Formats: sequence, structure tokens, C-alpha cells
Amino acid sequence: MSPARKPPALHVVITAGPTREYIDPVRYLSNESSGRMGFELARAAVRAGHRVTLIAGPVHLETPKGVTRIDVVSARDMLKALKATFRDADALFMAAAVADFRPAKKIAGKWKKKEELGGGGGGATLELVENPDLLRTVAARKGARRVIAFALETGDGLRRAAAKLVKKNADWIVLNGASALNAAESAVTVLDAQGVLWRSDARPKAETAARLIALLAGEPRR
Repeated sequence: MSPARKPPALHVVITAGPTREYIDPVRYLSNESSGRMGFELARAAVRAGHRVTLIAGPVHLETPKGVTRIDVVSARDMLKALKATFRDADALFMAAAVADFRPAKKIAGKWKKKEELGGGGGGATLELVENPDLLRTVAARKGARRVIAFALETGDGLRRAAAKLVKKNADWIVLNGASALNAAESAVTVLDAQGVLWRSDARPKAETAARLIALLAGEPRR
């Protein structure tokens, strides 16, 4: 009997971490994403024999061995890197926590609010504009390429995640809560077009990442 053939290696693109949207040279809008899930996905993909490109926002994590890393800062930086790398990719894991908005205008020098307001004590208004929808932009014409989205939701998370799956043209979506931010573990629910594929209680992100990478080989199924 001939040995079982391994599935062919894929080019897997993974985004990780937050983005930063600068108000001035020292202040920015961002979030608590640590990038751990994306980096664990990169490690798991390499172990599975895939070629991995990791697009990382500002994080303090060591690049996994065997991974090509592209560092970015803003949402628009990440979109540029995504457009370039997704062209020859077979799969995309969109694990980054991308800022939805950015300041309408970056202030050239440090924002001296107190001076501008005549001594402080008053309020200030920061005008924001919407960032491009990275996932929807690159997945709109994905063809046979597989796309795995992530959704951090509170409240009616299942309904919102299922709607996001369709809206963003993803094959699977990973639903988790705010407790996953900057944490070593996360509880997730994975959905496809038919509904819930599997759920897990809080488990190490490395374990969850390995199970998510296994989706590319068609397992595990319901």
C-alpha cells in the first residue's frame, strides 16, 4: 500500500495585531489587540507545511521561524500589503483588529490642546473618517481562494458574525469576545455558510490556531 499523500503546500497570508491611526506625531487611535492569534496561526501554518506571509501591525512579538513578515502601521498600510500578497495566495486569515476610523487630518506637530483652547478646561472635537474595509475589498473577487474572517462581538454575536460572513464573502468566520484581546486563551465559535461548524471553550490560542489551519485541509468537519 502506498503511503498517504500529503496535501500540497499553500501560500497562506495572515494579518495580525492592531493598526494605529495617528492624530499627531505622538498620539494615535488603536486597540488592545496583541497579535497573538495571528502569530500562532503563522506558526501552525508553517508546521502544516505551508508558505506563510504574515502582515503584522505594531506588536512586540518575535517572528515565527519560516515566516515572511511584513510590518505595517495603519489600516491603509495593511490594505496595500494585502493587495500585493493576496494576488498569489491560496488562503487568507484576517486576524488583525483593524481600526474602523482614522483622523480626517493628521496634525503635523504635537497637538497643543490647552493652548488652542485658551488654558484648558473645555472640550475638543476630533473629526474622523472611515477606513477602507480591508477584508471586503480583497475578498470581493477571491475566486477559489479561501478566506477566514474574524469577528469580535458582544451581544448578539452569532447573528452578527453570520451576517459578516456573507457580507465579506468569507468561507469561514471565527467569532470571539472582548476577553480574547491581549490574552493567551480564547473561546471561539467557527461558522460557515451552513451555520456553526464547531465551538470551543477557552483554550490556548496555539491550540485553536492549529485547528483553524486544519480547515484548509478540509478538516475537522461537523
